[in-house]
Amino acid sequence: MIRLVPMTSEEFEQFLERSVKNYAEQKTEAGNWTEEEALENSKSDFQRLLPERENSIDNRLFTIWKDEKSVGSIWIAKIAEDTGYIYDIYIDPDQQGKGYGKQAMLEIEKVAKDLGFSKIDLHVFGHNRKARNLYEMLDYEVTNVIMSKKI
Repeated sequence: MIRLVPMTSEEFEQFLERSVKNYAEQKTEAGNWTEEEALENSKSDFQRLLPERENSIDNRLFTIWKDEKSVGSIWIAKIAEDTGYIYDIYIDPDQQGKGYGKQAMLEIEKVAKDLGFSKIDLHVFGHNRKARNLYEMLDYEVTNVIMSKKI
């Protein structure tokens, strides 16, 4: 079984470096940003969303632990009185396929309930089939679809 432990400032540094880069890559792959603008746009978004880093108001950032080993991270934020939003879940590549993502999603539901949320929203990039399969298995439903065509 995994545990969610509030992120330390040192863990936040690692999270931020990895997440900014990953978000930029995902937005580029999705066709939302050019490679030239992606990294700066990503940094700007993270600064706006987490101005106080791991202590930002209405945000909870956790390191995912399995026994005594860090295996990933998860970030949930309050976006409405009754709604949490999962901005990021990450499982280390060498730890994927072991059920830690599913366990973390189930644990974050408990956190959300403790925070008074009755609903959790999240975004998944269209090309991230693996993540979408996980969310659907956990009974998340599609509420919006944005489609794009290059012409």
